[in-house]
Amino acid sequence: MPADARPRSPAPRTTVVVPVRALEGAKSRLGAVLDPEERRDLVTRLLRRTVDAALATPGVAEVIVVSPDDEVLALATQAGARALRQASRGLNPAIGEARAAARDAHRLLVLPGDIPVVSPGALGALLAAADAAGSPCVVLAPDRHGRGTNALLLDPPDVIDPAFGGDSRAGHAWLASSADAAFVEVPGALALDVDTPDDLLLAEVEAPEAIGVE
Repeated sequence: MPADARPRSPAPRTTVVVPVRALEGAKSRLGAVLDPEERRDLVTRLLRRTVDAALATPGVAEVIVVSPDDEVLALATQAGARALRQASRGLNPAIGEARAAARDAHRLLVLPGDIPVVSPGALGALLAAADAAGSPCVVLAPDRHGRGTNALLLDPPDVIDPAFGGDSRAGHAWLASSADAAFVEVPGALALDVDTPDDLLLAEVEAPEAIGVE
């Protein structure tokens, strides 16, 4: 069992980590339908929405946005999040840096910043699932294809190492089993992220206000 699976208060302190890559060249797979400025606007709009939803979720004590991009870090600060400059390269190392910075957290919720239907209710469902499972646990929101991970809650924060990329849903399930941690999936609103033109079309229907469609 991880060393910090320790006795704690009835209200676990959850830190939300939002990793964001540089805005330059962001969402390149949307290049066929959005120009660079439109893609930049989309990323910043979704980031603000993600931070707002996380800060409004009961049980969330802090939001950390980790990025190598100065503009992203400034936006994070303006939105009320803690900005952390990424020193490493890659998604999983970025999450590791944020985990190390979240010293007082009982739980870590890794939340990509490109989920248009993110809401306090959807995030609260992940926290409730962790409450029901008990510590140690890994709670996952799968993507709409059933292969990726669109949110990952770790209780305690070091119960497993994040393994985003490829078939991360199966990878996180295997890591949880190897750690003797409960593994819970919470399908629902968080299943849609915006990476491809098809995703964007769905987002225009499900959350037009999130992507700036009037």
